[in-house]
Amino acid sequence: MVDGPVLTSAHDRRCARFIIVYGESMMASPGESDPMPMSSALADDPVQPVSKGISATVADLASDRVTNTNTNKQESIGTSEEKVEEHSGPASENLAALSHHTESSAEKSLPIPQYDEPISQVHPDSEKDEEPPSVPISQDDGPVSEGSHQSESSAEPLKLAPSTDAEPLSGEPPEVEVAEAPSLTSLSVDGDESDSALGDPSIYTTTTSARSSVYDFVYENGRTYHSYREGKYVLPNDERERDRLDLQHHLFLLTLSGDLYNAPLKGLPGGVHNVLDIGTGTGIWAIEFACEFPAANVIGTDLSPIQPDFVPPNCHFEVDDAEDPWLFSHHFDYIHGRALATCFKSHMAVVKSAFNFTRPGGYFELQDCIVPFVCMDDSMKGTTLERWVDLIMQATAKIGKDWTRVRKYKEYLEEAGFVDVVERKYTWPVGTWAKGKREKILGLWYREDLLSGLQGFTMALLTRALGMLTAEVEVLLAGVRDDIKSNKIHIYIPVRVVYGRKPL
Repeated sequence: MVDGPVLTSAHDRRCARFIIVYGESMMASPGESDPMPMSSALADDPVQPVSKGISATVADLASDRVTNTNTNKQESIGTSEEKVEEHSGPASENLAALSHHTESSAEKSLPIPQYDEPISQVHPDSEKDEEPPSVPISQDDGPVSEGSHQSESSAEPLKLAPSTDAEPLSGEPPEVEVAEAPSLTSLSVDGDESDSALGDPSIYTTTTSARSSVYDFVYENGRTYHSYREGKYVLPNDERERDRLDLQHHLFLLTLSGDLYNAPLKGLPGGVHNVLDIGTGTGIWAIEFACEFPAANVIGTDLSPIQPDFVPPNCHFEVDDAEDPWLFSHHFDYIHGRALATCFKSHMAVVKSAFNFTRPGGYFELQDCIVPFVCMDDSMKGTTLERWVDLIMQATAKIGKDWTRVRKYKEYLEEAGFVDVVERKYTWPVGTWAKGKREKILGLWYREDLLSGLQGFTMALLTRALGMLTAEVEVLLAGVRDDIKSNKIHIYIPVRVVYGRKPL
């Protein structure tokens, strides 16, 4: 007869059976279908005494498990100050011996399995039954008093606002008063919807000056256009045009050998702290400049609020018209403008505003293309492309915009007062007809840029200024695309980068 507690209840017998099955399964060698008998493993261990049989050990473990289970239940019912004395007896001794046996015998006889995943992922069930601690809430949805719940661990319990219904315990120190949140019953519906204590609720974000009306884009001939100062800029602002602007950004980077600017900003006395990008478009130039100069505050302005929401913390955008009087509260170390040939009725007015808001020693830079194309020979004569160019120039003159002013940028900067003005000249072939690897790469990118923006350049301009029908414009553009794709018309567009310094 083996000494040990008698398992009389069904619960005790189930616990013993679970420990026997689980214990033997833990003794199984990797790769074996049948587990190693625990009694054999105990017999092979020279340290473990075998005076007690495995049945007694299992019985003691079961008794210990039942005792601990009942004790835990009592602890959960009682208050947190009550503690149950630790159980000591034959079962705990056998449990320590069994643990020692498992470690020692596993080290000697069982190979350690290798897993591709962390152990925490191989045995997810070890945390399956664990539930995150939750803060109790009273049935009346009121706050719970501090003494109503405590964690079983020794960590300091979460302090909550005292319940208004609970009476304070005698002998306890006075609790700190916590401001109560307004209850739902104290709220009331404002019948006057026109009144707002918050001011104008149409502000879009904290990083833009735009109101909701500027997002109501004008829809025309299948494209969308800006609504702020409607009709001033003839190119669309939809997703197709944004993709083209980002493509054109890469084209400028290819032209400038990966640089965002040509002005000598690296050695600028006083550093670069405030930067302005007028006509920022999608904001891609301003975002990349802000990343390159994290200490600089970069502002981008445009008629269309099409810039992304997630930008560097030192970059933000404003809806503004650069031809209006500038109202910035500070001067800028560097002002940048790109692809502005189609934007303004008076480029000179914008250059003068830039001069006034550039701090002494700072720089102003323009990067742009000269319209129209230049043909190397007579390959464009008599083509649909030639007719398209003539119509574009007629339409721009009729709306009072001169797209050819880029060639006067250097003159404008000098007239405004900038010194040390530098003009650098580049060319973009239309297609891959030009010799040289660099020219072919630039021509390939610019041809894609031109084809992507062809309808955007043309539709609003010819329908508004010249009164052409949408169908007429589409037929015209079909012939223009064929001419551009043929790669037989040897045309290019001149590119200019002009920058100047404001004298000290």
